[in-house]
Amino acid sequence: MKSIYYRQSSLKQNLRRRAEIIQSIRRFFTERDYLEVETPCRIPAPAPESHIDAAPAGNWFLQTSPELCMKRLLSAGYARIFQICRCFRQKERGEKHLPEFTMLEWYCANVSYRELMEECEDLIGFAAREIGFKEEFEYQGENIDLSKPWTRMSVKEAFETFASVSAETALSEDRFDEVVAFEIEPHLGRGKPLFLYDYPAQCGALARLKPENPGLAERFELYICGMELCNAFSELTDPAEQRMRFEKELNFRSESGKIAYPMPEKFLECLKYMPQASGNALGIERLVMLFTDSAQIDDVTAFTPEEL
Repeated sequence: MKSIYYRQSSLKQNLRRRAEIIQSIRRFFTERDYLEVETPCRIPAPAPESHIDAAPAGNWFLQTSPELCMKRLLSAGYARIFQICRCFRQKERGEKHLPEFTMLEWYCANVSYRELMEECEDLIGFAAREIGFKEEFEYQGENIDLSKPWTRMSVKEAFETFASVSAETALSEDRFDEVVAFEIEPHLGRGKPLFLYDYPAQCGALARLKPENPGLAERFELYICGMELCNAFSELTDPAEQRMRFEKELNFRSESGKIAYPMPEKFLECLKYMPQASGNALGIERLVMLFTDSAQIDDVTAFTPEEL
């Protein structure tokens, strides 16, 4: 009879590589004078977002992201911060999804989302070199070139190139995420990482809008081999506008029969002191999947929910 820990025994190499990647991430940010911080996993009020569901924990919630607390630290004068932490999202389970997962999140004051793209290139390139890769590696039979610069493609261009409908139509039919996931994502980051940028304003609940085109949010996502690795944007710092966006999201959740969240008042109070900044959230498991040539998130996770 096989040991009940047979799967865990088979993962030793991947879990060792995972540890090496996390250690390299810490070195990268420490060398760039970022401060590693820790914020609470259990919070009274998550950021209201239409399609992300927080797990209740008593009268509070488990964080879907450390975003609100980290931005409060930005407001308190911490200009360069990062965190590697556990996050929780309900109804997320699949080949690339877990309801509990590890997030790298970092923020830097006085930089734009375009500058953050460059730092993202530097981070992943650094991690690759630290584990012995050069500027090219193979994932699921596909060669990926990490040499800079990486490809940039606007959301508008991606819809025009790959989608069966326009972005405007997808939004009006509440199918934007569906069209991106099934018609656009599979084509992105093939052969070279790709930044998909400038999302419709409706798709950037906490992002700053472009001054020259307020119909677009200064947001990007990174794709490698059709897989989304991170979500980043220039931060919205106007508390009145942020409150209006939160109210819209809360109304949507209420009308959809989803769990109601309290308004995150302490975050909104701090927002008026927050400097211009950009932030990025990167899924650790997905990065490890790439660097271990793993097709499923289970292959880089010590215990899946089903094993507990």
